[in-house]
Amino acid sequence: MAPQTSVIHDIGYQRYSGPRLGRWYANRSLYEHSVRSAFGIGRGAKAKVFPWMIIGIVLLVAVVVIAFRSISGQTLMTYRQYEAGLSYPVMLFLAIVAPELVSRDLRDRTLPLYFSRPLARTDYALSKYAALVTAVILLLGVPQLLIYLGAVFTRTDGFHGAWLELGDLAPGLAGALIRALVLAAISLLVASLTSRRAFAAAFIVGVFLITSPIVGILSVLGNDTVKNLAFLVNPMFLLLALEQWAFGVENNNGLPLGDYGPVYGAAALILLGGAVALLLQRYRKVAA
Repeated sequence: MAPQTSVIHDIGYQRYSGPRLGRWYANRSLYEHSVRSAFGIGRGAKAKVFPWMIIGIVLLVAVVVIAFRSISGQTLMTYRQYEAGLSYPVMLFLAIVAPELVSRDLRDRTLPLYFSRPLARTDYALSKYAALVTAVILLLGVPQLLIYLGAVFTRTDGFHGAWLELGDLAPGLAGALIRALVLAAISLLVASLTSRRAFAAAFIVGVFLITSPIVGILSVLGNDTVKNLAFLVNPMFLLLALEQWAFGVENNNGLPLGDYGPVYGAAALILLGGAVALLLQRYRKVAA
């Protein structure tokens, strides 16, 4: 019986000899892709419906604020009131976008493809987090800039008025940044725990809504100390209290914080650090 022989056929494959762009390029590409995905860019019409519906709402509010000021000369709401008053649209945006960024990869089991590149597990988590933070900043920051431009054109005191208006804008943009950092970390952590986007969206909304009645109960039934600290229970109220402590009370309509403003600052830092740390830990151990 003749011995069997093996034959290697050359079918034309060639080795890649171009530049190796490395880990930084992989991180940047993942970040850019995630930002685009947050707004449904590069995807079908169905992926654009809900994010752009929220964008339409926040832009419509900005247009109303601009129109009211141009007609009456009065301020309908400050920049801080604008970004704080849109807490629920932001919550819905996070509930839509965070599962889109991470739950889909868990469901489709594409994480091994990411981790086979020069991309660490923590790189993946931080790129997704940075993308979601960017999306929320754009959602809240761009309309404020439009309101600012509208306000500058309605003022009659020239450059000095524009400078004064910029001083009013700064706390609003700072509040948008704070909200983006904290709320994106919480939402992405929750979304990373399940591969089902509907469950992830429901859990994200639940985190923000279920604790709201607890704040009300503590504010009514607690003693003075409990009333002053009740806003720690809910992330949205916590951020409102933090902004009030950092930037002061507007229109004599502040939360009853007493002397516990620094506690809210520390609590926000702990919440942010804890959520990011848990997110990184989640991706260090996630199956891939």
